[in-house]
Amino acid sequence: MGTPPLPRPALIGRGDELRRLGELTGAAKSGRGGVLVVRGEAGIGKTALLAHVREAASGWRVLEASGSEFERELPFAALHQLCVPVLDRLTDLPTRHRDALRTAFGLADGTPDLFRIGLATLELLASAARERPLLGVVDDAQWLDAASSRTLAFVGRRVASEPIALLLALRPPAPDELAELPGLDTRGLSDADGRTLLAARGHQVLDEQVLDRLLAEARGNPLALLELPPSGGFGPPDPAPVSTRIERSFRARLADLPRDARLLLTVAGADPTGDPGLLWPAAERLGIDVAPASAAAAGTGLVTFSTRVRFCHPLARSAVYRAATASDRLTAHRVLAEVTDAVADPDRRAWHRAQASAGPDDDVAEELERSASRARARGGVVAAAAFLERAADLSRNGAVRVARTLDAARAKLAAGDSPAAAALLRSVENATLDEFQHAYADLLRAQVAFQSHTDDSGPVFMIRAARRVADRDPELSRRYLLDALEMSLLVGRASGVLDQVLDAARSSRPAPGPPDVLDALIVLDDDGHQAAVPMIRKALDEPSDPLRTTRPALALMLAAELWDLHLHAEIVDWLITEGRESGSPLLLRLGLAHAGVYAAMTGDLGLAMSTIAEEEAIADATGGPPMRYHRIQLAAVRGRRREALELFGRALDAATADRSGLLIANVHWATAALHNGLADYPAALAAARQAVSGGDLFLAGFSLPELVEAAVRCGETATAEAALADLTRRTDAAGTVTGLGVAAYCRGLVTGSEEEYRSAVEYLEQSPLTVYRARAHLLYGEWLRRAGRRRDCRPHLRAAHVVFVEAGIEAFARRAADELRATGERPRGRSPRTYDQLTMQEVHIARLVAAGATSNEVAARLFISPRTVDTHLRNIFRKLGITSRRQLRDQPHLGT
Repeated sequence: MGTPPLPRPALIGRGDELRRLGELTGAAKSGRGGVLVVRGEAGIGKTALLAHVREAASGWRVLEASGSEFERELPFAALHQLCVPVLDRLTDLPTRHRDALRTAFGLADGTPDLFRIGLATLELLASAARERPLLGVVDDAQWLDAASSRTLAFVGRRVASEPIALLLALRPPAPDELAELPGLDTRGLSDADGRTLLAARGHQVLDEQVLDRLLAEARGNPLALLELPPSGGFGPPDPAPVSTRIERSFRARLADLPRDARLLLTVAGADPTGDPGLLWPAAERLGIDVAPASAAAAGTGLVTFSTRVRFCHPLARSAVYRAATASDRLTAHRVLAEVTDAVADPDRRAWHRAQASAGPDDDVAEELERSASRARARGGVVAAAAFLERAADLSRNGAVRVARTLDAARAKLAAGDSPAAAALLRSVENATLDEFQHAYADLLRAQVAFQSHTDDSGPVFMIRAARRVADRDPELSRRYLLDALEMSLLVGRASGVLDQVLDAARSSRPAPGPPDVLDALIVLDDDGHQAAVPMIRKALDEPSDPLRTTRPALALMLAAELWDLHLHAEIVDWLITEGRESGSPLLLRLGLAHAGVYAAMTGDLGLAMSTIAEEEAIADATGGPPMRYHRIQLAAVRGRRREALELFGRALDAATADRSGLLIANVHWATAALHNGLADYPAALAAARQAVSGGDLFLAGFSLPELVEAAVRCGETATAEAALADLTRRTDAAGTVTGLGVAAYCRGLVTGSEEEYRSAVEYLEQSPLTVYRARAHLLYGEWLRRAGRRRDCRPHLRAAHVVFVEAGIEAFARRAADELRATGERPRGRSPRTYDQLTMQEVHIARLVAAGATSNEVAARLFISPRTVDTHLRNIFRKLGITSRRQLRDQPHLGT
């Protein structure tokens, strides 16, 4: 019948681990929460450590969950398991967050708001921790579903101000989200501790030689010490991993079990929920005599039957399931499907039916497809992909199988699993596909390439898809081409893509209807700005298909190409508003990034920092890398040499590794602007040449003024004249005051015409770009001083210096100050700027609170808890020497 279950051994040799765990819970008890991921191989003692902390948590609210390899595809399964005991606290949450969790947990219909689920979970746990500290314990976290893993990582990074300790245990390698959290590596016991453990358990060994062999084979693994049979010290070493040998020892306990008991264990192993309400009806359907079968199964020590069905260790479940015959596994899943409620739990029922299918079954495949649709509606793209992949496997009809495989690949991409998507696409390479399916496959291959960050073939596949459907559906083909361009802009790889897109468009049959933005781009490339600008403006303002809403990244680039700052600002405002209302991280992050750039150019560096902080908070909340463009351009405008060059270096390294041409061009533009401010004109000239050479939309045009100034200062007249001619063609066609003003001061630099400097100042007085307005005054003042007109130059130099100093544009401020000193005037020093003393996140919080936002409102904006907001406010008050929120309103540079 097997070995009876033994009492839990004492935690021997775990002093360091227990100390770390004690520090975690001690800090959380005093309101300084934290997270710890306990890592180690199977059987090393992670579960025992979790049990020790759980049993020692007297007076705590304890929540538990466990990952399951059978439920990795079910979205939010583990998170729901963890939160069930505190769901009565849902009413404490704001309506939007409450609804997001209810939908995610299947308590309400709809699509869960993935953008807010992390913060909603944090708020739920914080609410449950108000009366007593909360301990969250998650075992087998390596098997968490992706949605739960991401959410728990989000929560773990934000509990520092809450009385919450979050403890996860997993076998390496950890999921990417959890790998970033603080970790505790659980190592093997020493030989001395291993001997103590065996003695404490009354383990019988034959002699010292056997004991030495057992210690050597177990390699410090406590479960192996207790489970591996003594070999007598003879025979060759077993090369199998320790986990495999432990699993074998569990399987050995099954050897003498009656048939009914083994089948009962197989059904229990096939059901990850541990629900007796499923196990006992399933057993009865199989004709199992439950009482003797369950007694025999429990006698092995592998499982206990109570309010939940629990295996003694995850390897025990695996051992039981793998030890069963294929026929018994199919039978177990079949009866579990039969007893699972088709209304309350249709997806788990469909999954069991799929696991019970030995061959193609169209009925089950259709049910899986329906489950995929439900999972996708709940935001469970991982589950949808798994359901579709299995549905494809079970499809008899070849065409249906191909269609489902392509849909599964698309779902894998949505789940962020591009290698799996690529494998599915390879599986249909030799299948019979029509041209539209070929195009669909190419689009998916393009997305795989873009997600890989190191593969430049994405545009090739996208353009190939467009060519495949060009004759049959020219309109669709053109949409694909614009999609290729939009995607390349979003991921920073537009360099070179525009030429390929235009070549494909020229060789395709024209689409019916009036000219569109693709036609405008062709005219821009062939005939220049004068001919293309009216077409671009019409495309940007087209009411039936507004580019700013369908392809906002391209719209932003085109608005900037026209130096149309008002249109650019309108698109940014729409992106931020729509992003907040729709909950779209992509739209909101894009809007905030461009708002940060715009704020830097208008001289509001506090607002630029604020938008950067919010964009980074959203990136962190959604698991994406923060954008770099706005940070780079803020650093260029601010003009702190060392700080900026370090940032540019890191960004250039990352951009080169990712082959991000746009980011590389951004770094070159920023480097040129920085060095022009520092009056290091040779360095500015080299960087500006590189920035212009790529011919990128917006960036090439905006880099031309830097090239003109640097070339003039370096005496390279031909380079300056050529750059000025290009800039003039662009700005004359666009006709905006900003473009005309910048071109005017560049002409002043090249020609020495005072009239051009005056025109520049007049034009730029109407522009929102404070930085360029002040630069026009500076350049005019420098020209006047060199002409010996000391009295005339001072007002312009003074005006430039005041703007630069007040805004915190330090390099240009020093340059203006040096010019003023050369006239004999002593420039006034700068007053302290509030944002110089604060981090970017603190600037954002201070600005929001100064505008009247509550802690709850700030918390929702930055995806942190209200308690964390209050902690930041205390730091802000201390740094600024104030004591209240009201005093924040009187601080300089915190206006909104």
